[in-house]
Amino acid sequence: MTRIPALVIGGGPAGSIAALRLARGGMPTVLVERCQERHDPVCGGFVSADALQLLHQAGVDTDALGGHRVERMRFHVGTRSLETALPFPAIGLSRQRLDAVLIEAARSAGATVEFGRTARALGGMRTVSFADGETRAADAIFLATGKLNLRGADRPGEAAFGTAKVGLRRTLKPDRDSATALAGAIELHLFADGYAGLVLQEDGNLNLCLSVAAQRLRDAGGSPDELLAAVFEEAPLLGERLTGATPVSGWRSIARIPYGWRARHTAPGIFRVGDQAAVIASLAGDGIAIAVASATAASNALLRDGPDAAPAYQREFARRARRPLAFAEILRAVAETPAWARPVARLVHMRPTMLAWGAHATRIATAA
Repeated sequence: MTRIPALVIGGGPAGSIAALRLARGGMPTVLVERCQERHDPVCGGFVSADALQLLHQAGVDTDALGGHRVERMRFHVGTRSLETALPFPAIGLSRQRLDAVLIEAARSAGATVEFGRTARALGGMRTVSFADGETRAADAIFLATGKLNLRGADRPGEAAFGTAKVGLRRTLKPDRDSATALAGAIELHLFADGYAGLVLQEDGNLNLCLSVAAQRLRDAGGSPDELLAAVFEEAPLLGERLTGATPVSGWRSIARIPYGWRARHTAPGIFRVGDQAAVIASLAGDGIAIAVASATAASNALLRDGPDAAPAYQREFARRARRPLAFAEILRAVAETPAWARPVARLVHMRPTMLAWGAHATRIATAA
């Protein structure tokens, strides 16, 4: 069995940036992605200014990404709506587009990219077994599998973090009124035990994401459509946005989301990046930034100090992520409790600088 210098498992933003930076650093790198074709996973769709800056620093042509420019944020609680300017410009961008650009950048830098390769388990001596029966060994393995765990590499201690949450996503074609209303804006519709986010993508389609208590989905018979109908009663303005919209994709879902979790420890040669390093609440809008920041730090550590640098990298990144994740959890608790969300939203409306302060507090780039 041939041992390769670096094996990256997962072709999302974290995996692609890790492979890109390693290849540019002269390290032979293989990136494996389980999906044969690019698609939009549950998470993503909003790329913050921090993420754009980190992508630019990695050598990605961010102007070529396209994206729907976002400059304002709206909070909807019941029938009340509040709007404020974002403290930074951002973009709405489909993960299909983002992932395709980044994985091609990694390939162009010299990384070997293999689609349709499903990693099954992490074994001893830094080996990975695949669904087709092959086993590969590597000096360094990057776990970039997102919120899904690889057998033998479960996130330690994640059971204590938000496992009762479910993420749901769907792409829709908005009607003219909704497209006009959402131009240049991202919206958060708050309701009991959850929230929904709306943002236009580069192709004009509407990205709808929900984070909701698993019990609410069970109460709806496990049907996202029935859940959404119930949510419309609490968030009527969300219903107005979606009533005339036409589904472009089916529902995608992910359960047991460990919001607030971060990897504090790892074994030599095993680098956790993206959601395998830290899982931030989606309403903070910093998931892509964490993916790129962790991949950058991990690849730098490997190129500088070799595989044995993994534990020190993981401890340091956990330290950087502590404050952003903790503050994001406070925001999530407020958002999912209408009795708290209403006065907080009014306060933000009266003092827009609070939004800038909140955005700063959840930024991984400023937590070093």
